[in-house]
Amino acid sequence: MENLQAILQSSTPVLIDCFATWCGPCQMVPPILKEVKDKLGDQLRIIKIDIDKNQQLSAQWQISSVPTLLLFRDGKLIWRQSGVVPAHQLLPILKQQLL
Repeated sequence: MENLQAILQSSTPVLIDCFATWCGPCQMVPPILKEVKDKLGDQLRIIKIDIDKNQQLSAQWQISSVPTLLLFRDGKLIWRQSGVVPAHQLLPILKQQLL
């Protein structure tokens, strides 16, 4: 897999799903992200990061609850949201950020 820093520096926005395997609400996120990917295609890259396996990143990004979605573009965090966000709410937010 590519280096995460290189991916985050990309001009293509990167949506990161910070999750934990023990988290019930986290199980609701994959179908939402599939719908987002189906609608936005190559305009957005989606990555899942297990906070228990990546504790350093979790601390760096100050993840205090899961699921948390982080949106990066050009290496900068441009949006974040904790909790489950339904696709019909997430899509307009992402489309606005993709402009």
